[in-house]
Amino acid sequence: MANVSNLSLSLWFDGQAEEAANYYVSIFKTDARIDRTLRYSDVGKEIHGHEAGSVMTVDFHLGNMNFVALNGGPEFKFNESLSIVVDCKSQEEIDYYWENLSAGGDEKAQECGWLKDKYGLSWQIVPVELNNMLEYENSEEAKRVMAAMLKMKKLDIAELKKAYEG
Repeated sequence: MANVSNLSLSLWFDGQAEEAANYYVSIFKTDARIDRTLRYSDVGKEIHGHEAGSVMTVDFHLGNMNFVALNGGPEFKFNESLSIVVDCKSQEEIDYYWENLSAGGDEKAQECGWLKDKYGLSWQIVPVELNNMLEYENSEEAKRVMAAMLKMKKLDIAELKKAYEG
């Protein structure tokens, strides 16, 4: 069996692939870039339905993840069965990513550190220490942290630590 050297997450858009890729790269800034943009040709237009020269895919990179944004059409929409986790080292990072990724998104989809951005893509903005706090799910500390987290939209590290410590 061959080793896999590279994996990419493909995201289906309805005409906003280039806009979304640029938006995400502008938010993540450090170690974020557009790698390649491919355009539709007139070959297969009767199947794909896109004008020659319009953006087909945008390959981009955020942190250690590769993405392919595809202008596929209106057939498919994002849902919460897929989300991208952003592990944050500080409350400042949580606040930054929450503010930027939630702008224009669905406020009703915000809970327990989850949000939906303006394209409908789900994100989890979480402190790196959350998994340690929840590791022993039957411990009193983990139960208190879970109870506190379930009341939050954007996660608050200080409140989670306070719950953990009792």
